[in-house]
Amino acid sequence: MGRTRKRSTLANRAIIASAALILGGGGLAAVNVYASASEGWSWSGQQNEQAQTKQAGQEVSTIDCPEVANELPEVPPQARQEVDGELAKIDSQITDAYKRFADQKQKVESDPQFAKNAILNPLRDKRRASIDRIANAIGRNGQQPQGMDDLAECALQADDQADGQNNDGQNNDGGQDDGAGQGDNNQGQDGGQNGDQNGGQDDGQGDDQGNGDGQGNDQGGQGGNGPEAADFVDIQSVQPNVQQPQQQQGGSNGKFVTKCGTNENGKFNPDNVIVAPGVSNGAHHMHDYVGNQANDAFASDDDLANGQTSCANQGDKSTYYWPVLRLQNGQDENDAQADGGGKDKNVGEIQTPSQVTLNFVGNPVSKVTAMPKFLRIITGDAKAFTNGDANANASWSCTGFEDRQLKDKYPICPEGSQVVRSFKFQSCWDGQNTDSANHRTHVAFADGNGNCGNGFKAIPQLVQRIVYDVPPGPGFAVDSFPEQLHKPITDHGDFINVFDENLMNKVVNCINTGKKCQ
Repeated sequence: MGRTRKRSTLANRAIIASAALILGGGGLAAVNVYASASEGWSWSGQQNEQAQTKQAGQEVSTIDCPEVANELPEVPPQARQEVDGELAKIDSQITDAYKRFADQKQKVESDPQFAKNAILNPLRDKRRASIDRIANAIGRNGQQPQGMDDLAECALQADDQADGQNNDGQNNDGGQDDGAGQGDNNQGQDGGQNGDQNGGQDDGQGDDQGNGDGQGNDQGGQGGNGPEAADFVDIQSVQPNVQQPQQQQGGSNGKFVTKCGTNENGKFNPDNVIVAPGVSNGAHHMHDYVGNQANDAFASDDDLANGQTSCANQGDKSTYYWPVLRLQNGQDENDAQADGGGKDKNVGEIQTPSQVTLNFVGNPVSKVTAMPKFLRIITGDAKAFTNGDANANASWSCTGFEDRQLKDKYPICPEGSQVVRSFKFQSCWDGQNTDSANHRTHVAFADGNGNCGNGFKAIPQLVQRIVYDVPPGPGFAVDSFPEQLHKPITDHGDFINVFDENLMNKVVNCINTGKKCQ
């Protein structure tokens, strides 16, 4: 998809820098306009009408649904296409329900029965039908899963109810500095960046529609559904929190660098060939792509193998993609009326990174083995705002401050410092599969010491660093599913290995012998 702009103008810089000063960029205090977690609305079979009625009038911000993909058993290959298609429909159902919720938010908040009848019950029925089709598809080719009907129920949720899942003072360690397991990655130091240092002072000057200057104020950003001032934190108020595992004898400390540009070609689409193959707009948000230029929802392995690449080394036809970052400055992008863009509440100027670094590194305790061709890895969770942070794995920081990593906040960087988002991908592989039903269980993180468990093998670890030259202050956000409210914790990256065999062997040899190659 074409687009009009790549970098912010000096005028935009002045506007947003001024907003940052108004908001108190030197150290933002948390402001939360939503009901507390204990007051948020939630409907389920265990709750009665009296409890629902008591909560009428509370301000709610999004729809929270169980993640069906995470609860699936192994999906037989014969059922995979149908299952993936139904999972994509479920995402679209949530998107459509969220749009109805957003359009009628005032009525929803004043009348729980209306919300239940007009939004939650129809959504439940559609989800139940899709879940039944998923169970039947699996059952035709294997053992039919039981007890999945409970996954159909959704709830309305206040902003801080979801934040309560993530903001426990244990998750701003960046989660990636040691390549540890997803569970371990959420237990690091909080560095003092939670609590009263997590947001922005309410300047009282935002408009009531959330459409004005879009500077990440308490009105919900340019698109009306985030980010909020409380989603930002001054990086200078964060304590250093990065820890590295100790390199052991027998480890592999080499590095292979692949240079694939910054998507200066302007390749964007809202597809995700890993999660929703064959489904246009399967992501409901726009992705940047570097590397393979054939990637869209319909790309087969053969298409990727035969595609062009933006990588300097033509033996690397891998595809690397992530949600675009937009400057919310009141300016429209070319996709303002398109799927994945404005139709999915992703608005503002898409920012081309000033730098993208793609490194493959080793394991501190063992040698690495070659990745299989077409290995798929997703790191992070595009739905972490409602799912919780178990699979969240993006880090946010600023140049000059990268010993301080944030997971659930965007950084406010000082003048002269650039925003950095980074990912350390899973570095252990089950030795058999290039993908799995939930696109996670075939790969894993090493533990805190660098060990791969459960018979998994160490593979070259992709470390991805993306830098942006955006104005200081809260005025940017990553694209997200509409109901995820552009929260930083939803950031994620996707990778499909399409290295040719000779180059992959070079990567492994380089890493295992302690060299730096490209």
